[in-house]
Order: sequence, then structure tokens, then C-alpha cells
Amino acid sequence: MASIVYSKQNKHVGFISTRLAGTDGVSLETQKWAAIFEKEGFDCFYCAGELDWPVERSFCIEEAHFRHPEIKEIHAHCFGVVTRDPSITAKTHILARHLKDRLYRFIEKFDIRFLVIENAVTIPINLPLGIAITELIAETGITAIAHHHDFFWERQRFKRNAVWDYLNMAFPPNLPSIRHVVINSSAAHQLALRTGISSHVIPNVMDFENPPPVPDAYAADVRKALGISDDELFILQPTRIVKRKRIELAIELVHRLGTRAKLVISHASGDEGYDYEKRLREYSQMLSVNTLFCCTHIQEKRGITPEGEKVYALSDVYPHSDLVTYPSTYEGFGNAFLEALYFQKPIVVNTYSIYLMDIKPKGFRAIEMDGYISEETLNEVRRVLTDRRYREEMVEHNYAVARRHYSYSVLEKMLTEFIRECIR
Repeated sequence: MASIVYSKQNKHVGFISTRLAGTDGVSLETQKWAAIFEKEGFDCFYCAGELDWPVERSFCIEEAHFRHPEIKEIHAHCFGVVTRDPSITAKTHILARHLKDRLYRFIEKFDIRFLVIENAVTIPINLPLGIAITELIAETGITAIAHHHDFFWERQRFKRNAVWDYLNMAFPPNLPSIRHVVINSSAAHQLALRTGISSHVIPNVMDFENPPPVPDAYAADVRKALGISDDELFILQPTRIVKRKRIELAIELVHRLGTRAKLVISHASGDEGYDYEKRLREYSQMLSVNTLFCCTHIQEKRGITPEGEKVYALSDVYPHSDLVTYPSTYEGFGNAFLEALYFQKPIVVNTYSIYLMDIKPKGFRAIEMDGYISEETLNEVRRVLTDRRYREEMVEHNYAVARRHYSYSVLEKMLTEFIRECIR
């Protein structure tokens, strides 16, 4: 395939990732970016191992998904060890070649002239895909933006590995036609320090110019459906169940509040197994905290369970909550933080590094903890829950600050300027 050159007559952009479906951070931010590309006159097309975009604009490659059996096999033999078997090396290259051939087909089918790589050359959950994308860009010189959400050095489980050669090559690649975007200033610093690659910081955003609608009739019975009575606090933990989310701190918080409450965990366990979920269930029982694991009833979209019960979107649930807990020790940015502000809910946040560096300095008023729950944190939670005026002032202030710094208009301005620089 010959080198690809951008032209004003062809504004076809291809988004590539492992998965572009559901409500994970990468998929949600892709939707926002795609809307701005479309506004700039581009036609957007999508390639991943799972997609919920219009079929006429989608190109599915099963092996692009990080849950594909062959990809999982490679992953299992490359992390947590320091050497790899030659058969795994061979398998990695075979799959990378297959993926690269399919990516060429995607580009040819939709006449793509510009790529946006969504986290697929950032976090190494699909090694062959990252290698394939890197080789394709090296071979074609196609203009690309690598949109980075989570680097491998930010995750403990990737640090012991047998694939430093692949990581240095493709996670991320340092090629002349790739421009790099990160979602926080720490990532920009680390990327430059570790690789010499310069990057542009564009944070995650929400539509703060348009407040959420009042809950409709469908969502009116959320508390009843989840078994939360009117005299109980509804405390929402709106995250996946993974260790870095430190959900045990939310359980401890509910226990120490000493009042009738239910803790609702919205999402299922992630790709790190189920041991942590088992631990949370045991810990909840130890502390006599009524913790509800609600991934069956809270999903990406409304629907019906196999038993005929209603399924709610997360946006249906937020308005009914009294408090949001976000005790993570690490986040690439913090979408759940923005969601709590968008739905004007008070939030308890662990002071993870990106919050301290990028978010807190904007002037937000959150209930903070620093790795553990202090009496000061408990007292602030109690005040927020019992002092209506104090609570309303807090959430209204936070919404106004978020609108200034993390609204769609901010993203549109930053990304539009960056796109124009890339295609100049």
C-alpha cells in the first residue's frame, strides 16, 4: 500500500481500538471525539474487536478484542514472567500479521486517510494489535493521532513481563506521522521522560453546558427496584470491581457512618479476575454493611433481565443517590468524578495523583481522604448528608467549575485546533 497523504477531498478518519462499545472510558471518549471530527467535516469509521457503531461504518476484527482466546493466551504467557517461550513469540507475530492485513482491509474499504488510535498502542492488553498498528503506520506513513488513556507503566500487573522488546517498539510507537494525546499532565511528563515523545494534553469531558434531564417515569423506581427504602442512604460506587478502586474504603465508610445505608456497586469485575470481588463480599459481611452488587440491573443501556426485571442505565441511577464514593488509588483521569459533578452529587474522593495535579487545582470542593478514612472525612460526610444548604452550595459550585474546565466546548476548542495542526 502506498504512502497515504491527507487531502481536502478525502476526510475519512478511522478510529481503531480493542473495543468500541459500552460505557468504558475509552469508548465514551471516542464518542465525544468522533462528534467533533464529524463537526469538522470528517466521515468517521470504526475498527475494533467489539463495536456498537452503525454497521455500515464498522469493521470488526475478532482478534482485536482483548478477550479473544488467542490474545488472552499470549497475554497470560507474557506478563508475570521474565522470559517467553519461542512458540508464544511465533504466535504473536502470526496474529500481528493477520491483524495488520485486516487493518489494511479496513483502510481500503473505507478509503481512510487519517487514523485515531484509541489506547490500542498505550496499554498492552492486546500485544499483536499494538504491533500490527505500529507496523502499518511505519509502512504507510498515514497521519495518526494516538489517544492514550492508560500506559503500561501505570499498572503494577504489567511491570513484570517478558515483552520489553514489544513494549519499547509499540506501546507507544515513536514514529514521525503519529501525534500523541494524553489525558493528564503526569502522563505527558512520564511519556517524555521515558520515551522522548512529546504530547498534547486533552482531558476527558462531559456535557456540562446541558444539565442532565429530570428522571423520567422509567427511572422513577430505581430505589425500590434495588431494595433501598426511603429511610436508607443510597451510596453509589460507580466503578468496575478492580483492586485499584479500593472499594473496601467505601465499605468501611458506610460502616463507620453508623446509619442505615446501602452501598451500590454499579459495575462487574474487570479483566483482573474475581478474587477481589470475593474479598469485598467477605469484608461487607464482616462489617455488616449491606453492599449490593448491581451489575445485572445497572448496565450500558436500559433493558430487561432474563428474569423479566428492569435494567437501568447508570444515568438513571445517579439522580437517586445521596453520595458518590470514589476511593481509587490511581485513575488515568477520573470519569466517575466528572459524572458525580454532572449529576450534582457530593463525592468522597481518595487523593489520587491526577486528582491532586490536574483536577483539585481547578477549585473543586470534594470530600477527601488520603489513603484511609479519618474522623475529619467522616465528619465532612455527615455534614454534607445532613446540611442541605451546605450540600447544595457544594454541588452547584462544583458544576460551575466543571463547566468552565471540562465541558464539551473546552474539548471542541482544544481538539479542533489539534486536528488542524495534524493535517496542515
